[in-house]
Amino acid sequence: MIPVAAQMEPTLFDDEVRKPGRTWLKKKGISLNEAPPEPSKLPTYWQKTQKELWTSYEGVCAYICVYFHWSLGAHSTDHFIAKSSHAGQAYEWSNYRLSCMGANRKKNKFDDILDPFEIEPDTFVLNFASGKIKPNPTFPQEVQGKAQATIDRLKLNDPDIKRMRSEYYDEYLRGVPGWKLKKDSPFVWYEAERQGLL
Repeated sequence: MIPVAAQMEPTLFDDEVRKPGRTWLKKKGISLNEAPPEPSKLPTYWQKTQKELWTSYEGVCAYICVYFHWSLGAHSTDHFIAKSSHAGQAYEWSNYRLSCMGANRKKNKFDDILDPFEIEPDTFVLNFASGKIKPNPTFPQEVQGKAQATIDRLKLNDPDIKRMRSEYYDEYLRGVPGWKLKKDSPFVWYEAERQGLL
């Protein structure tokens, strides 16, 4: 995971998502800051701007930090502050993180992970031989603890994910251009540059 710059909300977001979402909540007597009694019943207005979310963040999962094609259908809108705890956050662009399905399911409603919008550069470091990531040992213990909790929650060191990181770098060593590595696996590219391997 590397820092992600928050992008401007789409022009039609207010009309297509925020206003209808807030109107629905008001009709149901649900406060913006309270937990909805039945989170699964919240209207999924955010899906109307899912393509814009994918485009705004260049198709890169905020958590696993790899590019995925829109056509694969693996995209999802993660509500960083869980909509099950804050109803109004279901309809706020600033609360959305582009996520592939697997990472979104693992994060679920938990709030013990670092926010890609707020993390510091170099929070995570990569071992290119194994594909494993770990918290930066030079960071304060509190930050290292949160980074490790993020790794554990999202299972960022699952064998398949570690293999994927290694494969992206191996492809670069076999001749894939650096710009493509940066597009397809920004975290691997970032770490390779930081470690002087590009």
